Amino acid sequence: MKRSLGAQPIAYPSPVFLVGTYDAEGRPNVMTAAWSGLCCSKPPCIAVALRQATYSYGSIVARQAFTVNIPSEDHARQVDHVGLVSGRDQDKFAAAGLTAVASEVVDAPYVEEFPLVLECRLIHTLEIGLHTQFIGEIIDVKAEESVLNEKGKADVEMVRPIIFSPSVRQYHGLGKLLGKAFSMGKPDRG
Repeated sequence: MKRSLGAQPIAYPSPVFLVGTYDAEGRPNVMTAAWSGLCCSKPPCIAVALRQATYSYGSIVARQAFTVNIPSEDHARQVDHVGLVSGRDQDKFAAAGLTAVASEVVDAPYVEEFPLVLECRLIHTLEIGLHTQFIGEIIDVKAEESVLNEKGKADVEMVRPIIFSPSVRQYHGLGKLLGKAFSMGKPDRG
């Protein structure tokens, strides 16, 4: 028997990303965002949902670009700090001890210390309610060598991304490997 929890924003996992933008004066800014995820494979796209009240909202609209920075578990305190303050009031890169790097392919900064970065060009905006969903075409992905496997692919166990639990407002790491996708579900042929 399942108990009704009512309508609420719960989905697992909920990735934790830092969205990078430049403000109107060209200052780099980042914000923590958990309402986000991949939304298309061709062209490769990611969606991030922001409230209009956020400082980053206007920057994405003005610059038509943003980065999605995927932090490792080692950066959980910095990620939380960035989510507690506004870029209107503070240089969040400096306060969190992070380094802004200018993307060479989109008009937005990325976080040097994070192992994986998606550089995105805004292609769609969808007003949903309290949040606006920004769809960004992924123009390039940058990864630290330390998170690439022997085939040159980003390995989730090496990235060690942070997951957010919205209902209890907690950060988590990944769990154990369960099996190989598109393989473990095949019927045995023995």
